[in-house]
Amino acid sequence: MAETTQLTRHIESYVDTSSSSPSLQAASLNAIASLVKTDVLPLEALVREMGLYLTTTDNVIRARGILLLAEVITRVESKPLDSATIHSLVGFFKDRLADWRAVRGALVGCLALIRRKSVLGTVTSSDATAISQSFFQYMQVQSLGQYDRKLCFELLDCLLEHYSDALTTLGDGLIYGVCEAIDAEKDPECLMLAFHIVQSLAQLYPDSSGLLASFAKDIFDILEPYFPIHFTHPSNGDTHVQRDDLSRSLMSAFSSTPLFEPFVIPLLLEKLSSSLHSAKIDSLKYLRVCSSKYGAERIAKYAKSIWFSIKDTLSTYLGEPNFSLNMAPVDSIGFPENEFVMEALFLLQQLIVQNSSLLTSIIIDDEDVNIIFNTIASYEIYDAIPVQENKKLHAIGRILYIASKSTVTSCNAVYGGLSRMIDKLGVSVSNTDSSPNGDIFPSQRVKFGFLYLCIELLAGFRELIVGSDEPALQYAIEHATCCTWLHDFSSSLFNAFGSVLVASADRCPLDPDIYIGVKGLQTLAMFHSEVFSLQKSIFENILKKFMSIIIEDFNKKLLWEAALKALCHIGSFVQEFHESEKAMSYGSLVVEKIVEFLFLDDIVVPFSVKVEVLSNIGMTGMKNMVTCLQGMKKAVFSNLSKVHTNSRSSEVVVELLECYACKLLPWIHENGGSEDFAVQFAMDIWSQAGNCTVFSTSFEEKGLLDALIKTMKLSVGSCSVESQNLIIQNAYSILSSRTNFQLKELESLPLSPGKYNISLTDEGIISLFASVVIAVCPKTLIPNMRVLVPLFIVTLLRGIVPVAQALGSILNKLVSTSSSAENSSDITLEEALDAIFNTKLWFSSIDMLQRCNGTSNGKEIVLSDICLGFANDKLLQINAICGLSWIGKGLLLRGHEGIKDITITFLECLIPGTKSALPLVMKSEDQIQDPLVMKSAADAFHVLMSDSEVCLNKKFHATIRPLYKQRFFSSMMPILLQLIAKAYSSSSRSFLYRALAHVLSDTPMVAVLNDAKKLVPVLLDCLSMLTEDIQDKDLLYGLLLVLSGILTEKNGKEAVIENAHIIINCLIKLLDYPHKMLVRETAIQCLVALSELPHGRIYPMRTQVLRAISKSLDDTKRVVRHEAVKCRQTWASMSSRTLHF
Repeated sequence: MAETTQLTRHIESYVDTSSSSPSLQAASLNAIASLVKTDVLPLEALVREMGLYLTTTDNVIRARGILLLAEVITRVESKPLDSATIHSLVGFFKDRLADWRAVRGALVGCLALIRRKSVLGTVTSSDATAISQSFFQYMQVQSLGQYDRKLCFELLDCLLEHYSDALTTLGDGLIYGVCEAIDAEKDPECLMLAFHIVQSLAQLYPDSSGLLASFAKDIFDILEPYFPIHFTHPSNGDTHVQRDDLSRSLMSAFSSTPLFEPFVIPLLLEKLSSSLHSAKIDSLKYLRVCSSKYGAERIAKYAKSIWFSIKDTLSTYLGEPNFSLNMAPVDSIGFPENEFVMEALFLLQQLIVQNSSLLTSIIIDDEDVNIIFNTIASYEIYDAIPVQENKKLHAIGRILYIASKSTVTSCNAVYGGLSRMIDKLGVSVSNTDSSPNGDIFPSQRVKFGFLYLCIELLAGFRELIVGSDEPALQYAIEHATCCTWLHDFSSSLFNAFGSVLVASADRCPLDPDIYIGVKGLQTLAMFHSEVFSLQKSIFENILKKFMSIIIEDFNKKLLWEAALKALCHIGSFVQEFHESEKAMSYGSLVVEKIVEFLFLDDIVVPFSVKVEVLSNIGMTGMKNMVTCLQGMKKAVFSNLSKVHTNSRSSEVVVELLECYACKLLPWIHENGGSEDFAVQFAMDIWSQAGNCTVFSTSFEEKGLLDALIKTMKLSVGSCSVESQNLIIQNAYSILSSRTNFQLKELESLPLSPGKYNISLTDEGIISLFASVVIAVCPKTLIPNMRVLVPLFIVTLLRGIVPVAQALGSILNKLVSTSSSAENSSDITLEEALDAIFNTKLWFSSIDMLQRCNGTSNGKEIVLSDICLGFANDKLLQINAICGLSWIGKGLLLRGHEGIKDITITFLECLIPGTKSALPLVMKSEDQIQDPLVMKSAADAFHVLMSDSEVCLNKKFHATIRPLYKQRFFSSMMPILLQLIAKAYSSSSRSFLYRALAHVLSDTPMVAVLNDAKKLVPVLLDCLSMLTEDIQDKDLLYGLLLVLSGILTEKNGKEAVIENAHIIINCLIKLLDYPHKMLVRETAIQCLVALSELPHGRIYPMRTQVLRAISKSLDDTKRVVRHEAVKCRQTWASMSSRTLHF
């Protein structure tokens, strides 16, 4: 047993609140509970030890003692207790309910005992009854505080949940007690429990003649004032209960028993006319749920009243439909979202499902419905319908849509009612088939309103079919009136919807009329064949009609776009629901025709539009995609073979390849397609590349070469390692056999004069090969790397950028040791680096470049020497810098130390003079660098730091070390700042600023903010320098975003305050920057941010800012003018503020 003195200290600490803190009390409670739980202290011993505390006349100590015992029992709920102990504790705590000063402990104790699980020892039914009797005898719930009331409700809730049979012995005393407890409760958490208690009572007395029946009105009178829930608690208050939670709980209480029906339904119908938003919405929600719970028989007498309320709600709140296929849903007509409308339609659907025959008869016999059917006969077009009748038309359309989608019975009824009115509306009821070629005559024009309602009915019926998974339901639909009606009138509907399109085409096209025609034909074509089999000829004529619009009516933009959208929806439906017969028709009449359309030479439809149609139709399903891809490939190679004779063919190939790379290929992978086409397409391109006569002209077109490179990279990058190995082996064989490169001589012989005058064909093939190298995985085997690396070095010096990117990719993906199991190449990273940086080349005015083997009479130089201008050739130097930047990027991404030497080379290009020990020594200006060379060296930092889309990214399997940008920034910034401070040449300083600007603009803001105090002055110098050249507008904007980030973050505030005047002057100069609107807009936003600085720092600049911003009020761009107005208001209001420093 625990030491008595220690136990007494714990008890005293908890009981005596005046001498111990809450945390100490909690620790004491936990310590006592731990002793009991681990059997160190038996529960009986604890009770004996606490005897005085439980019976003392000191009210505070007695209350705390009882609460301590109750809390201990709560914490040892997982400890088994024998029935005698539980009975004894029940007797103690139920008696303490009479002690109003100790009521909290008594409630906690009773609740802990009631919640115990059966395997650990539970309260008996007789004890539960005793607790209930004591509770109702002594507890005045509404006189207690919130927490104690909550405990009372929790106790009642648990008793009803676990001991409902025992509580029935209390008779009407139980209901009286519950009513007295919950009456006038206002706390949200207590109300949640109170409403649930009402539900439990309803489950306890479900019989309509039971005890609850005589008290239903009394309970409802208590609940009624709470509807609708008016929630006044702040959202950030102590309670976690939200208004919606309370409302759902009250709704469950209202719907818990049909005995509430005579009181609830009239209340809800009355509240529907309330001006209070929550009352109307909740009434609709409660009506739906209560109708479902009360049953059809009880709700039938309210059906007409509810119907009128629904109809009025729809007429009031239903907006104009979205007559646009781009915005509308696939199945039905789209409307703006409105909560009242949605709840009213949900309620209507619930009532129809519950009592179809009654509700549909009310709908069909309704006077307003019949008036709409009679009046719409006189209006042929949408614009002719008056506004009020239009609103009624939309409301009735929504009602018919819900009725036709809810049940087979309701669908039959509304279709039957529709048949009786058809003669008034100008539709022929003959079942003659439509003309075989899909021709439609304007003389068959049908009234707009009728067609509008037909679409709502068709859409509802189609949704009913979609939801009919059970065979019995499908059989019922097949033999239903609606199915027969649709079969009889499908041909007439086809002609009717088609007539709208013909008439719309003759007039100025109107959205509603085009929408109705296209939407009707689309919906008609999208019925499931298993339930309703639309005649094949009608389905095909719908496709023919849309295809005729696609091919012939491109000048009618709205109609053309709507037809294309509809064809896509139909194609997706056919593929998704495996409509085999329709799929065959769709394939032959749409997909194949679209492919043929690609080859038609016409000037009406631009080729880019044909490509768009091809991609959209292809993306309706994988089978259609395969057909479109085959047609696209045929068009690509057909035009590729004609590039040398037809200048238009090059543009065609570029557009097709762009579509394939950016749309079709991503779609294939997103939808789980095979890589077979991508592999074969890449192989076919290489087969074509092997035909030098074809590609000799092709590669003269730079756009075509770029498109081929992009397509090759994306195709290869998406393939598996095995497929990549096949492609690169094939590519290498073409490179070695169909070019003038003597690959075998690269390792052993010097390069002879004239050998490397690279032809356009050779440049194209090696660029294409480089694109494969860029895209492959690290595990893919690149053949003969020891030969390829020297070849790439030579060709990158010719300015072939993809080769430089390929070298960077090789260095990024190679493993560092040859013994590694992951090494799939014949060369290691170290060997590749040695080959790149230590290969000796010599330069002469005759040969330009030769490989030096020790016997040549030339000046030996390495790649870094060429970057520094040792070859005395500016173009060569620029190409070498460009190549080295991509090589450096590959190393930087993987975190290799070799990046340091490369960045030093770039910095030496920016400093006048010869090679120097950076960054400490600045040499005299004995050799002036060319400005273009220095600009290339500065821009190399952009290559290093920017996220590239063309190579060295995750899409092309690059190795990317986390935080590589931050590390590079941290290492480079001190060097750049020191060089700028020591630079005595204005040109050198200018290009150093440019290099720093690239690093800053591409570094994550978190890293920049840490050094904001040092960087703000130099950043402002960069901004001033970059305003001079229009070509720097993007870099200027990027740097301005960095400044904006510093201004809006707390970490940069100190640096901004110190340089406030300089920053404002710099921004004012950017307000009229003519070359980029975003620069002007961001500069103004920065001035707004600066207005939040301490008043004393910025007020002296107020007049200058207002004068400058006034000019921006006349800016040519609206967005700039808008920002200028906000900025002027912000700075103008500054005079009313109090100065503070």
